[in-house]
Amino acid sequence: MRAWLLGLALASVGSAVMAADEVAKPGDLTLARVFGNPDLSGAQPRALKLSPDGTLLTFLRPRADEKERLDLWARDTRSGAERMLVDSKKVGSGAELSEAEKMQRERARIGGSKGIVAYNFAPDGKSILVPIDGDLFLATLDGKTRRLTNTPGGELNPVVSPAGGYVSFVRDQNLYAQPLAGGDARAVTTGGGGTVHFGEAEFVAQEEMHRSTGYWWSPDDRFIAVERFDEAPVPVFTRAAIGASGTKTFEQRYPAAGTPNVLVELYVMRPDGSGQVKVDLGRDPDIYLARVDWTPDGSALLVQRESRDQKTLDMLRVDPATGKATVLFTEKSGARSWLNLSDAYRPMKDGSLIWRSERDGFGHLYRFDKGRWTQLTKGSWVVTNLVGVDEGKGRLWFTGNKDDVLEQQLYSVDIARPNQITRLTERGWTNGATMDAAATRLIVSRSNPNQPSQVFLADATGKRLDWINENAVKAGHPYYPYLASHQPTQFGTIKAEDGTTLYWEMITPKLEPGKKYPVFFQHYGGPGTGQQVTRGWQGALPQYLVDQGWIFFQIDNRGSYNRGKAFEDHIYHAMGTVEVQDQLAGANYLKTLPFVDATKIATYGWSYGGYMSFKMLEKTPGVYAAAVSGAPVTDWQLYDTHYTERYLGDPRKDPKSYTSSAAWAQASEIKDPLLVIHGMSDDNVFLDNTLKAVAEMQKADTPFEMMLYPGYTHRVGGPGVSEHLWGTILDFLDRKVKNKAK
Repeated sequence: MRAWLLGLALASVGSAVMAADEVAKPGDLTLARVFGNPDLSGAQPRALKLSPDGTLLTFLRPRADEKERLDLWARDTRSGAERMLVDSKKVGSGAELSEAEKMQRERARIGGSKGIVAYNFAPDGKSILVPIDGDLFLATLDGKTRRLTNTPGGELNPVVSPAGGYVSFVRDQNLYAQPLAGGDARAVTTGGGGTVHFGEAEFVAQEEMHRSTGYWWSPDDRFIAVERFDEAPVPVFTRAAIGASGTKTFEQRYPAAGTPNVLVELYVMRPDGSGQVKVDLGRDPDIYLARVDWTPDGSALLVQRESRDQKTLDMLRVDPATGKATVLFTEKSGARSWLNLSDAYRPMKDGSLIWRSERDGFGHLYRFDKGRWTQLTKGSWVVTNLVGVDEGKGRLWFTGNKDDVLEQQLYSVDIARPNQITRLTERGWTNGATMDAAATRLIVSRSNPNQPSQVFLADATGKRLDWINENAVKAGHPYYPYLASHQPTQFGTIKAEDGTTLYWEMITPKLEPGKKYPVFFQHYGGPGTGQQVTRGWQGALPQYLVDQGWIFFQIDNRGSYNRGKAFEDHIYHAMGTVEVQDQLAGANYLKTLPFVDATKIATYGWSYGGYMSFKMLEKTPGVYAAAVSGAPVTDWQLYDTHYTERYLGDPRKDPKSYTSSAAWAQASEIKDPLLVIHGMSDDNVFLDNTLKAVAEMQKADTPFEMMLYPGYTHRVGGPGVSEHLWGTILDFLDRKVKNKAK
C-alpha cells in the first residue's frame, strides 16, 4: 500500500509571490479549474533521462489540452533546443490495453495516464523503444518510428537489452526476445499459461516490494535471469468490476494475509531459451524474491531473498553456470520490527557493494567489501535514495534529510572519507535527483510550498547548468492568475504522548480578528510510505480549500517513514493505535488556537487514511465534527500478505493483532457524521472492505453517507470525475461541519 492523498501531482519549486494588485482577485479558484487543463502546477516533464552520450535529455510531457496524455520529447543539452520525438496521437492506435497491462499501470500509479508512459534508450543512444497502446515502436532521433509488434494481447515489461542486441518483452505469460536489428520475436520461455507466469513480477512484488519486472539481462546479453511464478496456491477472489454499462467479474488470485503466496523460482538461460539453469533459492519455498541484479562483469547474480515474516534478508551470490548460491551477508530486524526493502544499493566493478541499511536505527549507506563493512553516512537522519556513483573517483551522490526532517536534499560523500558529507542543493526546498551512468550530470527536481516543481540540469557539484523546466509562476503560467489568493504554509511541532516530536503543516485563510475557522484535517498515517509533511509544493487543491474558508492541516504520526526505525516501529502489531493518538494530539493542538473553531474540525483520508477515518471516529468520538473515508481497509485479513504481515504478523499465529486493528466490527458504534467513498472496480483495496463496514452500520441503524464510483479502481479521478468526487466531499463537509449551526 502506498499513499493516496488528494489525487494531486506533488511538485517542488520556489519563487516570490507576485504583488496582489498584479493578479486576479482571491477566490477565483474553482474545482473545475483545479482539475482542468492545463495543469495549474505547470507542465511537468516526467521520466527524464539522459542519452548515453549526454547530448540529449528526453522526457514525457503532458499535452496542454489533455494533461493525462503524454508525448515523448527531447532537448539538446548543448543548444537547449526542444522537439517532440513521438506524438502519441499520431503513432498510437487508441487500442484498449490488456487487463494485465491495466493492472500493472494501477500498481505503478499511472492508471489514469494515456499515450506514452515509459520508454527505453538503446545502448548506442541512436534509438528509443516506445510502448504505445499495448504495442512496441522503435523511434530514431529524427522522429521516425518503426513498429516492432502488432498483436492483440499486448507486450509487458519491454526493454532493450544492455548490449543492444534485443528487444525483450512478456506476452501471454512468456518471455520473448526480438533482434533489435530486425526479425521476428522468438519465445525465450514456453511454459507460461494458466497459473504459470515467466518474466513478470507477481502482484505483491509490484504493489508492495517496488519490483516491477521479472527478468534481468546480463550486461553482455549472453544470459537472462527469468522469474517463474505459479499462482496455483493463491486463493481465488471473485472481484466484480462494476461499471456504468455493466459488470465484469474477474477470478483474481489475491494473496490475502495469512494465505499462500505464489511459488517463485528463478532460472538463468540464453536469449533463445536454451541452457536453462535453476537458481538455488534455498529449502524454504515460502520466501520473497525481493531483488535480482547482475554484477557489472556478468560473472554472478546478486539475489535478495526475504523471509515470509520480513525479519531476515539474505544477499545471495549466484553462479549463473550452475545456479549454486552462497550467502554474502544477512540483514536481520529487531524483535518487534521488520526490514524495509530499498533500491539504494549498487554493485561495484571492484566487487564491493554500496548498500543502504537500517542496522543502526536509521537508513544509511555502507560499503561491503570482502566481508567487511564500512559505514559511509551516520546520524539521526535517513538516506532516502542513492542517486549516482563515480567508482573511479570513489564518490557517491544521495538524497536525505540530514539538514531538516522536512527537506530532502542532495548530498555527496567520498568512499575514502566516510561521513564527510557535502550538501549540493539549496535549503528551503524538497529535492529529488537522478544521474547519468558516467556520473557527470544530474537532473534535479525541486519544489517548495510557494513554487510548483522545477527541474534543472546540473554538473556533478550540483551547479545548475540549464533549466529544463523553470516553471516560474509569472505571467503566462497557469497558476499566475491565482497568486493573490495563495496563502503561505506554516510548519511546527508538538509532542506525542511519549514525548516524541511530531511535525505538522498548516495553511490558513487571511485571518480576521475574532473570527474562528473550520479545519480540513487531512491524514494518511500509514507505514511504509514517505512522509506527508514536507517543504514541498502541495498543489492547488489545498489552496482551493483555504479559499473556501477552511484551514488546511496535516501531521505525521508515529509509524510513518523517514524518521528512523524507532519512530516507525511503534506501529508493530498495533495498527490503529499510535496513529490515532498522534492525530488526536494534532486535533487537541488545533483546539488551543484562538482562530480555530474547535467544534468544526473535519478529517479526511484515502486508503490507509480511509482506514484511519474509521478508527479515529471509533476511538475518539466527538473529537471530529465529521470524517471522510476513501477506499478504506476495514479488515486487514482482506489485504495482501507482504504489506499486512510486515506490520501485523501472520493472522494464523497472531489473530489478536488483526482483531484489534480491524475497523469494521466497531463501525456500528460511530456517532459522528461519516462519508464513505469507494471505486467499484478497486483491485487493490477490494470493495468488500467498505461493504463489510457499512453492513454493520446498517444492521445497527447507524447513519452514514456513501458515494460509489462505477468502473473506478483505487484511483478515483480524471476529467469530470475529480470535480464530482471533491464536490461530493465538500458538499458533505459544508452541510455537516462548515455551515452547521452550533
